[in-house]
Amino acid sequence: MSVSIAHSLILFAHGARDPAWAAPFERLRALTQAAMPEASVQLAFLELMQPDLPALAAQEVAKGVSRMTIVPVFLGQGGHVRRDLPQLVEQLRQAHPAVHIDAVAAAGEDDAVLQAIAAYCVKAGSPPA
Repeated sequence: MSVSIAHSLILFAHGARDPAWAAPFERLRALTQAAMPEASVQLAFLELMQPDLPALAAQEVAKGVSRMTIVPVFLGQGGHVRRDLPQLVEQLRQAHPAVHIDAVAAAGEDDAVLQAIAAYCVKAGSPPA
């Protein structure tokens, strides 16, 4: 018996020409999936890598997903997050009107994310023990 997953959490990253660039995002996806076994946690890219957001959204809808949350794994709310992502989300909403689609702020806008990065920077800049 297969279990239907109603919610898809899509980690949305920029993309790069070098396939190794995606490794930390794949680890983030795996960690998030382990913490959210009830959801389908996927990774989509704005450019240069696959899957792109429209293709991934279509795959998720075909699996029966009725709700998508898009998390931009960008450090800040630059042009891609402020302009490109809202346009993509609107296109997705038009293409999949029965699916509830939300996008949240860039990961780097979250205080806990900034605290974690600051702790890493402090650790990196501290003299060896």
